Amino acid sequence: MPALKTEVLLREFYYNAIRIPDPGPHLSVDQVRDLLTPRFPEIATASVQGPEDVGNALRYKFVRAIGEKG
Repeated sequence: MPALKTEVLLREFYYNAIRIPDPGPHLSVDQVRDLLTPRFPEIATASVQGPEDVGNALRYKFVRAIGEKG
């Protein structure tokens, strides 16, 4: 029986096609959003898509809600 191999997948975050390095693997996705909100205020109300397995990482995307005001 072959031995099981485990490896830690890194997380990567994207917003508007900008790759944002994981600020800390100990943080939840919501905590990452809170940490990034001062730099990217629009992600405060964005939805999170993912994780998507992209081989050596788990990719999360912050997607801004598009809607009408009023």
